[in-house]
Amino acid sequence: MDGDAIRRDDTTDQVLINTPKVFFNRELSWIQFNRRVLEEAWEGDHPLLERVKFLSIFSNNLDEFVMIRLSGLWRQVESGALERPPDALSPAEQIAGIRSELLPLLEEATECWREYLLPRLREEGIFIHRMEDLSPECRKNARERFMKEIFPIITPMAFDISHPFPFISNLSLNLAVVINHPQRGRLFSRVKVPRGIVKRFIRLVEMPDAGRRDYHFVMLEDLIADNLDLLFPGMDVEAAYPFRVTRDADFEIEEDEASDLLTSIEESVEHRRIGQPVRLEVDSSVPSWIREMLGAKLHLHPNQVDTSTGPIGMADLMELTGINRPELKDPPFLPATPPGLENEKQIFAAIRQRDYLLYHPYDSFNPVVAFIRQAARDPDVLAIKQTLYRVGTNSPIVEALMEARERGKQVTVLVELKARFDEENNIVWARALERAGVHVVYGLVGLKVHAKLCMVIRREGERLVTYTHIGTGNYNAQTARVYTDIGIFTTDPDVGSDAADLFNALTGYSAKRRYRTFLVSHGKDGLMRDDLIMRINREIQRHRETGDGCIVFKCNALVDPACIAALYRASEEGVSIHLQVRGICCLRPGIPGLSRNITVSSIVGRFLEHTRIFYFRNGGEEDVLIGSADLMPRNLDRRVEILYPIRDAMIRQMLIEKILWIHLKDTLKMRMMNDTGRYKRQELGPEPLDSQGWMITNRGIWHDA
Repeated sequence: MDGDAIRRDDTTDQVLINTPKVFFNRELSWIQFNRRVLEEAWEGDHPLLERVKFLSIFSNNLDEFVMIRLSGLWRQVESGALERPPDALSPAEQIAGIRSELLPLLEEATECWREYLLPRLREEGIFIHRMEDLSPECRKNARERFMKEIFPIITPMAFDISHPFPFISNLSLNLAVVINHPQRGRLFSRVKVPRGIVKRFIRLVEMPDAGRRDYHFVMLEDLIADNLDLLFPGMDVEAAYPFRVTRDADFEIEEDEASDLLTSIEESVEHRRIGQPVRLEVDSSVPSWIREMLGAKLHLHPNQVDTSTGPIGMADLMELTGINRPELKDPPFLPATPPGLENEKQIFAAIRQRDYLLYHPYDSFNPVVAFIRQAARDPDVLAIKQTLYRVGTNSPIVEALMEARERGKQVTVLVELKARFDEENNIVWARALERAGVHVVYGLVGLKVHAKLCMVIRREGERLVTYTHIGTGNYNAQTARVYTDIGIFTTDPDVGSDAADLFNALTGYSAKRRYRTFLVSHGKDGLMRDDLIMRINREIQRHRETGDGCIVFKCNALVDPACIAALYRASEEGVSIHLQVRGICCLRPGIPGLSRNITVSSIVGRFLEHTRIFYFRNGGEEDVLIGSADLMPRNLDRRVEILYPIRDAMIRQMLIEKILWIHLKDTLKMRMMNDTGRYKRQELGPEPLDSQGWMITNRGIWHDA
């Protein structure tokens, strides 16, 4: 794009914010991220089952995108909404753009499965059979298993004058069954495939000539289709075609009107099952009359109907990663534990001596669990306060908090019930904590509490000492193995005071906006955006003085127009800017006269890049912040977030040299964005670098003094 085409009648950020050509559309940018996930399924440097995993993640990501983002655009079209994003595309234009990008991507995903992964699985003794390809004996054994384990839980639903069109729940896999009735002619019935109750991939254990390490499967819908005569006895079953419906899953709570937020969210979660249909997926073999009938009954536009030549709902491919073939998976490694944190009983003594940096999953999550567990058991600990956003199942963190209450500690936990797709799990934990006597807060009206913070108050002699943990990721022991996140332990009294003030604001009433160390987003009252733009402006000024201005942001998303405009302005002033954004990025790099000093990269690899690190060279007085916030309007305007400026000089230097710069030097997994929003591979150079592999090999190096 020619820089001269950009409207620049003054140099204010507001002019840039009102200039659509300088922004990428966020939905189309997300699709480019998911394209990168699909690329990993093709990558030969991943073990085979890891490639299957990436195809599953690609499909699961797409399901969530349709349920939340695409459904929102269709709602806007139906309501005639006039509000447009910074790129100025209308909802209808965005839908058209999404469809244009997605259709070839879906074909590529199917090709990846059928032409690339399936043959390689067969080479490794993992077979996905079609029922018609099985021997008569194997087919008979499968039929017997169907009768015992599956037939009793299936209910065929007819559709005719006396039977209304059956309800199709969200993401349920179904068979459209066509029957030739001797008197009534052609009939239609729907059979729901019982996913979740029965696995999608049914292992066949009685296969002739099967090797000891071989795995033989049939897909559940294929097994059901092969035995439909048992469901429709005496009928002539003509054919069965898989299909699936995706529904609008983005519900809103009228919090001001809700007398009980927990109950209201429980009731609203049901909306995901019954929300308005957004997408119909059908097998490519489905006749047009069935496709049109289903679309009409679901009140879908033709552009909401997709055909597929591959399995529908490939997120279920994740089941295959449970196969016990370690050589087809990433090799395990033992996470590091910082020296001093190995002994749970001495953890407070260690943190009292110095601050600690944890970089998960290369560092073990056990010290975080040990920190809370020891707080529960230490007789000198008086109180624990913690935020919980996505906790996971069988959480050792929650168990430790309940134990703390049972031992008489004052325990306050803010459980964010509105964490999307984790509402039900969080409700379960909130109720368990309440039963244990924990003071549970359910979040704030109109805001999500996304900050990752835990404080422990301990009596030491004549004074109280606050031990604080601040993180970029959730207190979730499972995701800490696959998400890259930073955590800091500190007894800095200013940090402890900030944590106390923030918890008081979350559990009570407070008009506090400015904190000692924290940058806080607290909805419209927060100053995080202002504080970040102030730092960008400071970098511009320092660059004018020293000529070495540099800004590096490593985050998950960059969408906020004001932050983007400030970065454009810094680029024009000559500041060198490197943005490593895993997902959505609405900033256009490399535009002459606007962003020629900005690079945008993305890393998609073995682990999900989840850290948020914000670096400013500041004329040599380097400023580094970590925290929970991405640069999106939702984070800066509708959530409670914190960023923490690293005060410990050693940790700050390790974050810069051993984490941030290593990721920026990646040549194997990093892709660079161009001014069209597409990502390109790097030149490998004489010494190719996989930053995540480097972190595994050198894990713990950032603990060295």
